[in-house]
Amino acid sequence: MSDDFNMSMRKFLKQVGVTSQQEIEKAARDSGKSGPFQAKVVLTVDGLDLEHVVTGTINGTPE
Repeated sequence: MSDDFNMSMRKFLKQVGVTSQQEIEKAARDSGKSGPFQAKVVLTVDGLDLEHVVTGTINGTPE
């Protein structure tokens, strides 16, 4: 893979990670609930035959 491809993919994934964390924290705080929360991310890429699903559990209480 080219350096340009790798850098742009890493930049995209960093943006996904940071903004997703912010949104999850906000939603958890606003709900007033404690975990565990079941989470799922579905990644698709236009132009590629790709659907990648990641699931997991988020534990704890938002601060």
